[in-house]
Amino acid sequence: MDIKDAVVLVTGANRGIGAEFVEQLKKRGAGKIYAAARDVTTLEAEGIHPLELDITDAGQVAAAAAAAGDVHVLINNAGISTGTSLVSGDEATIRREMDTNFYGPLLMTRAFAPILGSNGGGAILNVVSALSWFTAPGVGAYAASKAAAWMLTDSTRLELAAQGTHVVGVHMGLVDTDMARGMEAPKIAPADLAGAGLDAIESGVEEVLADDWARFIKSGLVLSPQERYEQIFSALGT
Repeated sequence: MDIKDAVVLVTGANRGIGAEFVEQLKKRGAGKIYAAARDVTTLEAEGIHPLELDITDAGQVAAAAAAAGDVHVLINNAGISTGTSLVSGDEATIRREMDTNFYGPLLMTRAFAPILGSNGGGAILNVVSALSWFTAPGVGAYAASKAAAWMLTDSTRLELAAQGTHVVGVHMGLVDTDMARGMEAPKIAPADLAGAGLDAIESGVEEVLADDWARFIKSGLVLSPQERYEQIFSALGT
C-alpha cells in the first residue's frame, strides 16, 4: 500500500523511534498522523493529531479506537526496557514489561483489526527486536516480552490475512535513542529504522532485518542453543 494520503497511528510517538516514524510519515505524504503518547504534552511534531494513550490501559485503547476509526496503518512502537532478570528480578516489573511490550500491542491489534478491515485491510507494523531471538544476562524480561511480540506478529499475520491486513515485524539490534544511551556498540539511526519499516509496508515485505546484528542473530537460529550462544557471546566479546 502507499503511505501517501494514508491515515496512520503511531504509539510511543513522543520520542526516539516513534518520533522518527512521525517525521518519516510526514515526508512520505501521509494524509493524517495520529501521534499517541501517555502524555500528549511531550509531543513536539507539528501537523499531527495528538492522542492520549497508555497501551496497557484497555479503556484508553478502546477510546483510541473510537476516536481514530479512519486508520489505515497501525504502528505498534511503544515499549519499555527495564533491565530485569527473570529469575531474580522484581515480578511486578517483569509483568509491566510484558504488559507494555506484548499485551499492549495485542490490545491495540484487537481494537484496530476491525477498523483496518473496514478501511480496506491496511497494515500493522510491530517494532520487535533482535532480542526476540536471543537473550543475555540482565535482559531476560525484555527478551521474553519481545519473543512474545514476535509470535504476536506471526500469529496476527495469519489471522488477519483473510481481511487483507499486511503485518510487518521489524527486528534490529541497538538503535541510537535514549534507551541505548551509554552502550558502546554499533547503533542504527532511528530514521533508517523507520524508513526500513515504512518501505516494508509499501513493498509488501513481512519481516525487516534492519541491521547487521539482526541478520546475524536470525542466521544463527538453525544452530543448537549451545552453538548459537557461543557464537553470540563471542561476537559480544563476553
